[in-house]
Amino acid sequence: MRATEAVGEARRVMEICNACRYCEGFCAVFPAMTLKREFADADLSYLANLCHGCRGCYYACQYAPPHEWGVNVPATFAVVRSESYEDYAWPPKFASLFRRNGVVVSLAVALGIALVLLIAMAINPGSALTTARPLAPGAFYTVIPLWAMQIVGIASFGYALVALGMGAANFWRDAGAKKIGIVALAMAKWDVLTLRNLGGGGNGCNDNSERFSMTRRWLHHALFYGFLLCFAATCVGFYYDSFLGLQAPYHLLSVPVVLGSVGGVLLLIGTAGMFAMRLVGDAAVSPRELLGADVAMLMQLSLAALTGLVLLALRGTGAMGIALAVHLGVILSLFVTLPYSRMVHGVYRSLALVRRAAERNLAPASAGD
Repeated sequence: MRATEAVGEARRVMEICNACRYCEGFCAVFPAMTLKREFADADLSYLANLCHGCRGCYYACQYAPPHEWGVNVPATFAVVRSESYEDYAWPPKFASLFRRNGVVVSLAVALGIALVLLIAMAINPGSALTTARPLAPGAFYTVIPLWAMQIVGIASFGYALVALGMGAANFWRDAGAKKIGIVALAMAKWDVLTLRNLGGGGNGCNDNSERFSMTRRWLHHALFYGFLLCFAATCVGFYYDSFLGLQAPYHLLSVPVVLGSVGGVLLLIGTAGMFAMRLVGDAAVSPRELLGADVAMLMQLSLAALTGLVLLALRGTGAMGIALAVHLGVILSLFVTLPYSRMVHGVYRSLALVRRAAERNLAPASAGD
């Protein structure tokens, strides 16, 4: 992690917090902070990614603005987190994409849709793309051949996994723990799956004021599990086609359709709720310069869910071909930009929780952890 102005500010803030320790029971950050007397750049990267932005510390802090010390842990760590995504990105020459994330994601969505539409029109000349097709196995492949879907999908998603894996390795070499046991991994897995740290000190997050609420936690659950269900639907569909010889589209009560439908609805609920909260959030703890990346991620996920549900509704009609092409274009853009969007926060935050679990396994846990 490179030394930046934000990292220097984070060090100053953590030194004040380490002397005060009033917020020790609020989340995992402060118990982890107390294990250090001095903070290296890598330690600050770890703490920033461990922070879930529950904001309880800001509203409780006696040194927060307008105090002359101006302690603002959520805003400071938000900037450091954003810089860490760029520092650990792979390959490094693509790291600058994080700085223009909103524009990059928007262009990727537009180009992805345009590319798939052009391919579909080349395969289906004239009005064939808008011709109603019987809802029979293999109907999707008359619009886009299966081999084309698989080659593009596997290549783009495979690249995304490699880039994410390399970024995660860079983070871990810099800020990870030296020793991890099975117990620590189990503890971290539980923290990730339950989003425990989005509960603040137990009463919830301070979304926009001193009032506590579990809204952000439930919306994150909708996003997280909605995405996992949609991914599971894709995996089951691949298994059906490749190993059982069952071709899409599948009937409404089939496993892939049920998983994808429930996941899509959850994604729409989560993205819409998070978008609304982001727009009305307290600017003091939500830096406006990071708004573009947040909105871009939510837009892309909501488009993936919405176009999938629209395709489900329009299959068997004359609009199926265009709906399929648009949906595949959005998914393609999601895969391509995945390692360079705000989606990476899930990877780094999970790794930070693994380090914290390893630390908790070696030392007595405090009240807030």
